[in-house]
This record gives sequence, C-alpha cells and structure tokens, in this order.
Amino acid sequence: MVQNYLFPHRNMYNTIMNSLKVKIEIDESVRECEVTIKCAQVDENVLKIQKLLSAESSVAEPIIFYKNDTEFFLPLKDILFFETDDGTIWAHTVTDEFEVRYKLYELEERLPSQFLRISKSTILNSHLVYSITKNLTGASKIEFQGTKKIVYCSRNYYKDLKNRLTP
Repeated sequence: MVQNYLFPHRNMYNTIMNSLKVKIEIDESVRECEVTIKCAQVDENVLKIQKLLSAESSVAEPIIFYKNDTEFFLPLKDILFFETDDGTIWAHTVTDEFEVRYKLYELEERLPSQFLRISKSTILNSHLVYSITKNLTGASKIEFQGTKKIVYCSRNYYKDLKNRLTP
C-alpha cells in the first residue's frame, strides 16, 4: 500500500470542505477505484462534482495523428469529429484532417467523455457543437463554429447527443 503523507490515519479519512463531507476509505482488496456521491437530492453542486469527476477520470491516452509520413500530436480539444471513410478513420479539425490508426470502437474506449458516437461512422466532440438542425425523418445536421465542416447524427443517437448538450 502506498501511504499518502497528507493523511495520518491508515484506513479512513474525513475532511469537511464548504459543508461537503469527503470520505476516503483504503481497501487493499479493491482493484478499481470507485466514487459514490450520497445526497438527499441531486442539485447543481452534485452535478458539478459529477461532471468534474467524470472529466478527470476520462483523461485519454495520447492519440497519434498521421498525415502522409508525418506524425502529429494534437490536443483532443481541437478535434471536431472522427469519421470512417472506406475503412480509414479520419480526425477532423477546423482546418485539416488526419488519419488515425484505430477503429471507431477503439476510439470510443480511449476518448474522454465529451466524445460521443452519433452514427455508425462518426464520433463527435460534443464541446465543439455550434448548431443542430433537427430532421424528424432522417439524420440531423450538426455544424461547428469557424468551419464549413458538418456531420450528421442518426435518429438512433440523437437523444444521447441532446442529453449530452443540455444540462
């Protein structure tokens, strides 16, 4: 067990921060860390904590992007979307596109939570969506600010996208 010097007691730690009780239990038999939020009701503060924890726990491993014989190391926040075209996965930024040597399902596992599958062939960065033109009979058009690039969200994925974009 790695002992943290900030905590004097070995098995359980309690702190009070702005009326928020934080409790850390060390159990050496646990294989994967788990966070539980206990509350009387879900309010704005609980949602903020949940979002912060989700964002922090979903930090992705670096993805290498390729263009011809050059490797690029781009920040994921700059990626608008990933799409497949004739078996090749492309990552799109506002001004460019790069090849990615993963399958879409592998990217889904590696990417942070702001990335969301919106069709069989596309994963979208939900933080960069500018507008959605809903189409009740087909795929809804998604646009991004500062570029003419667009993608389409199929009806099967629209509800998840809408839930992600609205608090």
